[in-house]
Amino acid sequence: MKICVMPGDGIGPEIMAQGIKVLEVIGEKFGHTFDVTEALIGGIAIDKTGVPLPDATVKACKEADAVMLGAVGGPQWDTIDPAIRPERGLLGIRKELSLFANLRPAALFPQLKKACFLRSDIVEKGIDVMVVRELTGGIYFGEPRGTGVENGERIGFNTMVYREHEIRRIAKLAFEAARKRSKRLCSVDKANVLDVSRVWREIVIEVSADYPDVELSHMYVDNAAMQLVRDPSQFDVIVTGNLFGDILSDEAAVITGSIGMLPSASLGEGNPGLFEPIHGSAPDIAGQDKANPLATILSVAMMLRYSFDMAAEATCIEEAVAKTLSQGLRTGDIMDEGGTLVGCVEMGQAVIKNLQ
Repeated sequence: MKICVMPGDGIGPEIMAQGIKVLEVIGEKFGHTFDVTEALIGGIAIDKTGVPLPDATVKACKEADAVMLGAVGGPQWDTIDPAIRPERGLLGIRKELSLFANLRPAALFPQLKKACFLRSDIVEKGIDVMVVRELTGGIYFGEPRGTGVENGERIGFNTMVYREHEIRRIAKLAFEAARKRSKRLCSVDKANVLDVSRVWREIVIEVSADYPDVELSHMYVDNAAMQLVRDPSQFDVIVTGNLFGDILSDEAAVITGSIGMLPSASLGEGNPGLFEPIHGSAPDIAGQDKANPLATILSVAMMLRYSFDMAAEATCIEEAVAKTLSQGLRTGDIMDEGGTLVGCVEMGQAVIKNLQ
């Protein structure tokens, strides 16, 4: 299995190094061979090649079976031409690989429940939600769009458009994801107001006929935003469009109180998936062995589960992370009373020890 690794900027190289070490141990434990190649993206790519996404990186990614990303960006690139900012590399590789779905789990490890922003009685029910967000359609990409002047005043306009094939493919992926979890899928829309949402709902219902083992429900987006805070335990997998997913996935992530723990996956059809932690490049702690590698390590688990259908291997990693947390080890971002402060390398080593 060929994996293209893009460490990127800031803490990216540090956290990625720990993720790859975990992958190597999994390979030894389960008898797999992973062929890992490294490529440039983001700020470091700008410094070395003049562009945030070199052609060589695109080629390496397309030739791989899966892609891992660390993080991109940093203050040293904030003043350059926006057309070649580091973030353009991330947007570019998503486009090149035709990644239309973002899977973002928001799971609260019981060991970190004190970090959660919700009431203790809500936390005790557990939080384990997967938001499946459509990435390449909707109001962010619809035409026409623009700004102008109408009757003497400035206006701005965007168009929310979803085509049948776009809805069908994201719905199918969401149902497949639900099958790997608790077999419950909630489709979030605004069908009481938006025509596009009525089409969305119709097609999701049609796709559900192929997944009789998955329980399908529907919820308006405003209610979903409220229910995520009121009782997140009611959700398993949420599927929704680009705009709604952008908001709900961030909400689901922040209620856990520890974004340093959360992985993500961007998937498409016929191309390798892209797996990355949801946190940024954290340039203020880069190179200081303070970064939390657990989101990257959990992204490795997602890669094994969704790109290679290696559920046992993925579960092994997730259980090792849970055991490490139960031992009281904490990086600075998840430090709590009674915890033992460790650095990036020591945290990675602890997870590896718990894999064996």
